[in-house]
This record gives sequence, structure tokens and C-alpha cells, in this order.
Amino acid sequence: MVSRSYSNLLDLASGDSWTFSREKKRLPRVATVAGVLSELDDDNNNSVSSDAPSSISPERMIIVGNQLPLRVHRSSDGSGDWNFSWDEDSLLLQLKDGIGEDVEVIYVGCLKEQIEMSKQDDVSQTLLENFKCVPAFIPPELFSKFYHGFCKQHLWPLFHYMLPLSPDLGGRFDRSLWQAYLSVNKIFADKVMEVISPDDDFVWVHDYHLMVLPTFLRKRFNRVKLGYFLHSPFPSSEIYRTLPVRDELLRALLNSDLIGFHTFDYARHFLSCCSRMLGISYQSKRGYIGLEYYGRTVSIKILPVGIHSGQIQSVLNLPETQAKVAELRDQFKDQSVMLGVDDMDIFKGISLKLLAMEHWLLNHREKRGKVVLVQIANPARGRGRDVQEVQSETHATVRRINEAFGLPGYKPVVLIDRPLQFYERIAYYVIAESCLVTAVRDGMNLIPYEYIICRQGNEKLDEILGLDPSAAKDSMLVVSEFIGCSPSLSGAIRVNPWNIEAVSEAMESALSVSTAEKQLRHEKHYRYVSTHDVAYWARSFLQDLERACRDHVRRRCWGIGFGLGFRVIALDPSFRKLSIEHIVSAYKRTKNRAILLDYDGTMMIPDSLSTTANTEAVAVMNNLGRDTNNVVYLVSGKDRKTLTSWFSSCERLGIAAEHGYFVRPNQDAEWETCVPVPDFDWMQIAEPVMKLYTETTDGSAIETKESALVWNYQYADPDFGSCQAKELLDHLESVLANEPVSVKSGQFIVEVKPQGVNKGLVAERLLAARQHNDMLPDFVLCIGDDRSDEDMFEVIMNARTGPSLSPVAEVFACTVGQKPSKAKYYLDDTSEILRMLQGLA
Repeated sequence: MVSRSYSNLLDLASGDSWTFSREKKRLPRVATVAGVLSELDDDNNNSVSSDAPSSISPERMIIVGNQLPLRVHRSSDGSGDWNFSWDEDSLLLQLKDGIGEDVEVIYVGCLKEQIEMSKQDDVSQTLLENFKCVPAFIPPELFSKFYHGFCKQHLWPLFHYMLPLSPDLGGRFDRSLWQAYLSVNKIFADKVMEVISPDDDFVWVHDYHLMVLPTFLRKRFNRVKLGYFLHSPFPSSEIYRTLPVRDELLRALLNSDLIGFHTFDYARHFLSCCSRMLGISYQSKRGYIGLEYYGRTVSIKILPVGIHSGQIQSVLNLPETQAKVAELRDQFKDQSVMLGVDDMDIFKGISLKLLAMEHWLLNHREKRGKVVLVQIANPARGRGRDVQEVQSETHATVRRINEAFGLPGYKPVVLIDRPLQFYERIAYYVIAESCLVTAVRDGMNLIPYEYIICRQGNEKLDEILGLDPSAAKDSMLVVSEFIGCSPSLSGAIRVNPWNIEAVSEAMESALSVSTAEKQLRHEKHYRYVSTHDVAYWARSFLQDLERACRDHVRRRCWGIGFGLGFRVIALDPSFRKLSIEHIVSAYKRTKNRAILLDYDGTMMIPDSLSTTANTEAVAVMNNLGRDTNNVVYLVSGKDRKTLTSWFSSCERLGIAAEHGYFVRPNQDAEWETCVPVPDFDWMQIAEPVMKLYTETTDGSAIETKESALVWNYQYADPDFGSCQAKELLDHLESVLANEPVSVKSGQFIVEVKPQGVNKGLVAERLLAARQHNDMLPDFVLCIGDDRSDEDMFEVIMNARTGPSLSPVAEVFACTVGQKPSKAKYYLDDTSEILRMLQGLA
């Protein structure tokens, strides 16, 4: 598989290219110098795409994470060389089990140690050849700003619901840290560029360290098959909206094809942010959730990650594990062990758990000496004063509890704050009767899953613990409702960790529940955890990624926008920008022209508050109307009184008001109706219903027209307004079921109007009139900007093969902006529309 990318633009300029194949090749190192790059500083801003079809079944997967799944240590021979081995605990390595042996996997990420500049080439070559890993070497100062700065000071606290209300709480937003974040993401993009074959490879990006990477990759390769999974929580919109670069991160994620979250809550918060901040709403179809983003469908995946149960079972079989279990059995003889395993950070709720234990001991003094809480405190991944405060508080609380409730030879709380070998931690799981996770916020937390697998044990461990191998196993879980794994553990006791009394009661319940109940809960959990492992998670994600990328080959793609505003437009292959020269040429050589023009959003900026007509638009209409070879119609949703006033100077202009219900061919003619309506009694039914919803929905309003009623909620809360609109739609459809009206929802509106009224009627009426007069149009121009104009586009596009147009007619259906449409042409905005019409006039 040959890479179609270049490691350096200088290579491209000189014609010296290099290729990456599965044979052993020396991998050129992309220069990474200290400093920062602005979000516009992107050398490779020419998008690369291909129209060649490709197989959707992947042959190669590029997995990108902050850290490579490798262990790194110096050689013991004193040579200063580096030795590498697989990190079996790394999720990125474990997920290979779900990808398939026929798929080649390449990893891109950082190493856990800083490698000297002089050895980076050799290390790159070694890792590529022996591990299929591509290291991203980040200068220490830049990495510190990126990881300890932006990731750990800004993103990680915010995603865990901690706002920087003071300099002590994470610190104020620092633009230089954001620039460092962009720079590192761009270095990662360069590394992916070195190995990617864009038409064939799938790319899977992991976690909040690389949230803008999708934009850099999509900018280089418009059709890149790209998935992203967020392993942390995604906060509610009220929290997320405080981030100064909120829009940039959302748009960057939307350059993925598939975005994965652990829980529906996290996905719901992300979708709410897209709706409230970008105005992009989601749709659910046949069980799949998707966002329409400039013609592309960005799919949403909700699936919690699993564990590698095979790895845990292999550790359970180790002699050292069995020896440790025997040691712990003797150490905690005749005692019930409750276990906590947490990182030493502010969100893991260790102090809350200890306070609950203290409360339990106060209320159950008779059980002193019989129950012990073992708290394993893993070293914190971050650093700073908050970590030191957690450590100090934890040690002080443990000391206070043990002094108050301890007995000779008995400590109610055993704190282990040294790094443990994996087999040691496994041994604690085996002997613990219950496991407590009281994190105040955690993306997933796999501790309960590991505990369940370990409690299942094996025959040798049963023998050590004196258990009957044929007997059902048991376990108990007390888990915080604020962690990602909580929804999948339906047999666990869920608690609010902030409620000390409730956690204390849950501890008592876990200790006192019957053995049969423990066995039933364990069986339920074990069945789920053993089937929904990391391989299942990876396999499911890849299947959805393949489905999300299935239409890539059939769509025309091109990129627009600068910096992090970059996005890819994906549209029908026949959809293209209208050439001014082309339409002017067609206009000049034709003699019988029909022109249909929308107003709002086409001749005037959308949502304009202006109470008068656009003077440029009026002048253009006048000039076009003066040509006797032209029949010009303005087709608008506005009422006829407003349109008559605004365009009173346009004597030969035809006007269709209220989406075509009222039509007037010129200023001297009388208004006619396109659809016969016997009466409007239905308004007396619909209007009170709309008023009810207007009173209860702040920011909404009713627009009363002669032929229609429109409920507008553009200025209401988007979530509440959308919810109310659905209720109103159902309510109106119910009360108007026997009336000759249609009830439809649109963008921020619910409209009731007579059946059959649409802008397509105006186009049909115009073409029929020209045919009746034996004046078949040989030039048709129709311009609009929203869904209501699609009816006009459909009519004139279908007319090309009918009798109402000249056989040699030039037909131009044009929409405003690049978006999916029945029109075959587009112009970018209203100013381009006006310039084009001025060119015709």
C-alpha cells in the first residue's frame, strides 16, 4: 500500500517523493521545532482528494493517541540506548483484538520519555520496523504547555465540571497554551500524513488531547475516513459554553465521520452544544444519530468501552497472584474487605468515601474489627496544588479515622499510596467482598469491570480461599451515579457521592445483603462485562465507522474556510457553482425568458430586521422587468401588502405572496389565488392553540397572514423551543385533522396553511401560461435559499423533459450557499446573487 502523502513540501517542490510500504523503509522525520503555530499556520492547505473508488472494508487502521502503547526504558548495558516493549495495559493496544488479524494497525503518538534529538531518527526506524509505531517527538517546553497546560489546566477540569472561577481553580484561559495545543495537534497531523493512504486507510483518533486533529487531517484529505472517540465526560452546554474556544473545538470534532461517547448523557450534551452554539440539530434514523454538517452526515456512537478480560484472567493464573491472594487472605482473616481503587486526584472522591466510612463506623460500632476499607491510591496523572491538597486531606482523614476507631492489630482504613504491580491489585479485587467507586465525575472508570472479572476467579484461587468451585460467585458494587460505567451496571448500588449518609447506608447494604442476592447481581454483571469487552467495543466502533464512510466515494468534496473554520462540503457530483459568464452568455442569446426569484435570504440577508426593500434588489427587478423578453416573478413568504408597498415602482414585476397563495402578474392586474379555499374558519381553531404555546414559550411569536398562521420560536431557548414545536405540531394536527389545511414544521417555525399551497405552484402557473400563449421559454432562472424554494427547483428541473419549455431551453436552478439541494447550481451569498442579476440586467 503506497502512501500518497509527502513528508515535506520541499520534497514535493523538488519532485523527490518518498513512499511508505509494508516493507522496511527508513522513515523521514518531520522537523518539530520548539515554538507555537497559529491556527492559520498550515503549510499543507491544499486539500487532497480522489474520485477513485475504494473498498470500504479496511486493510489498515491508523490509531492516534496522545501516548503510544509502549513501555520505554534505558538499556542496562550503559550504552544509553533505548529499549521498547508493548504496554499490555494500554487500551490502544488492547483494542486490536476487535479489529481483526487481516487489518494492519499503525500507531501514532508520543513516547513516555524524552528522546534525544540525535537518536530520534534511529528510534523512529526501530519503532516502525518492530512495532509499527510512528512516534511524534514534541519539544519538552511545547509538550508541557500542551499537556500540563491546556489539556490539564483547561480541558480536563472543564470536562469534569470545574470552572476556573478563580486563578487557583485551573487558572484563567491562556491563549499561548491554546496555541501550543494547536501546534502539537498539527505535529500529530504531520505524522499521520507520513503513513496514510487516504483513499484506503481508516483513522481512529482518541481523547481530548487531539480534539482539533480531525480538522488538520480533513484539510489535507477531504475524504479521509476518520473516527474520533472521547474517553472523558462531555459537559453540559452551560459548562462548555464558558470555554473561549468552544466553537473551534466543536467544528473540529465535526470534521470526523463518527464521534464516539461512553454514555448517552455525554452525547446528549455534545448535541446540545452543537444546537445552541452552532445551530446544528441532530436527527435519529433507524437507531442511528447523525448531524448534517455541510452535506456530510456526522454519525454519533454511544458505547462504553470494555476491559480486556483475557488479560486479567491470565494474571489471575500467575503464581505471584495466587501467592498474594494467600497473603491477603491471612492478613484480613475473619474480616470483610471493602475495596476502593482510585487515582489520587480531586475528582475521584476519595475523601468523600473516607467520610462515609467514618460515618458508618460511628453508626455501627459493634462491627469494629470486622470490616476494613482498603483504599488503593494510584499516583495522580496531573500535578499541582490541588493534587497535594487531596493527598494531605486523604492522609489526615485516614489518620483521624484509625485513631478514633482502631483497635490493637486493627485499622479500619488501610491506605496504600505506593505504586502496585498489576497482579497485586488483582489480588485485592479477589479478596474484596465489595468494591466502592465514589468519583464525583469520571468519563468511564473500569475498576468495577475489573473487579467483576476477578471475583469470578478460577479453580486454584477457589482452593486458596476455601471456596466450592461449583458454587456461584458473588460480588457487590457501590458506584457513583456520576461515572460513565454506572448505566451499564444495573445491579450495582448507585449513590450520590456528595451525600455522605447515603454512601454510608450503601456500604451497610453491600455488607448485609444476602449471599443469594450477591450471586444474582454478580451473575448479571459478569454476563455483561465478559461479553462487552474491549474487543466488542472496538469491533462495534469500526463497523459504524465503515457505515459512516460508505458514501465518501459517491460525493463530490471540497474544502472551504480558513484555520479551524475549515470544513468540507460534500454534495452531489452534478452540483457546481454558477458561472457568471455562462449564464450571461445564455441570457443574451435567448429571447423568451422566465425568471423566478425568492426574496428573503436571496435578495436580502436572512433574518434582516429591515422594514424596507433592498434598494439594489428593487433596481435589479426594475431593469429585468423592462426587457419585454422577460417575465419576472418575485416569490416570497411575505404578505401581499408588504410586497406591494416595497415593490410599487416595479410595474412589470409579477409577485407571488405567502408562498404562492396570492399571485399578481403585474402591477395593473388583480390579485388571484392559486388554490381555491372556501373559508378560513380553521384559523379560529388554530390561533388559540398557538397563543397557548406562545404564552408558555418565552421568545416565541405568532405571525398572522391572510392565508396562513406561523408560530416562530427563533428567539426561544433552542431545546425548549424545539420540544414545544413538536408538541404544537401534534396538537395542531389533532385539532385540525378534518380541516383542508397542512401543518408543517420548518426551521424555527410551525406553519398552518391551505393544502396544496407551495412555491412550486407559481412555477407551474408561469410555465403553463407561457405554453398557452405559444411562448415556450428558452431560458429559465430560478433562485432561492431554503426548503420552501425546493418546490420551485423541482418543477423547473422536471419541466426540462416536458412540453412547457423549448427543446433547447437553458435551465438554471440556483440555491444560495453550498448545501444539499434539488438545484444544480449555487452562488455563495446574496451579494453574489445581486452581482449576477446586475450582470444580466
